[in-house]
Amino acid sequence: MPDFAEPLSRLIEELRRLPGIGQKSAQRVAFSVLRSSREDAERLATALLDVKDKLGICGICNNISDGPECNICRNPNRDRTTICVIEEPNNIWPIESTRSFDGLYHVLHGSISPLRGVGPEQLRIKSLIERMHSGEVREVILATNPTVEGEATAAYLSRLLKPLGMRVSRIAMGIPVGSDLEYADEVTMSKSLENRRDL
Repeated sequence: MPDFAEPLSRLIEELRRLPGIGQKSAQRVAFSVLRSSREDAERLATALLDVKDKLGICGICNNISDGPECNICRNPNRDRTTICVIEEPNNIWPIESTRSFDGLYHVLHGSISPLRGVGPEQLRIKSLIERMHSGEVREVILATNPTVEGEATAAYLSRLLKPLGMRVSRIAMGIPVGSDLEYADEVTMSKSLENRRDL
């Protein structure tokens, strides 16, 4: 690796810690920041700090939020009888981009994975069950990733939710097994929602 000045080396090293950023990408971004104006660099730094300082978790669905409730939960036009359960907040965008789902979400913040020491108690399942007792919910769509962990999580949730009397469905396998919802295209995601099946 070239011997860069210490501040530039430090920036490259920090950028390399981000997912999907290797040495060359980190160098390109770092040199781009170096060439940009101080105002541009300050805007970038402020945006980074704002993400850490001004965002939290929605008190209803566990999505990322800049207030007590996220934009989706605050929206009075959303269908409150249907909840789509997902693993991570970044799984919302592929579903929203289809424009075919107008219900609410519930973010688990992970999936059951005994190998990684993640059990049901580490996920946001208790708050999901509490939401079911409102009486409004008629269907829960399990949209966990089509991985071994995602399937185990869906099976576990199905066993918990079915006795509560609402329809429990699973998104169809239009999404390739072993992939992540974040990378699904709009058509695949739309077909997966349309062809969901009961568990």
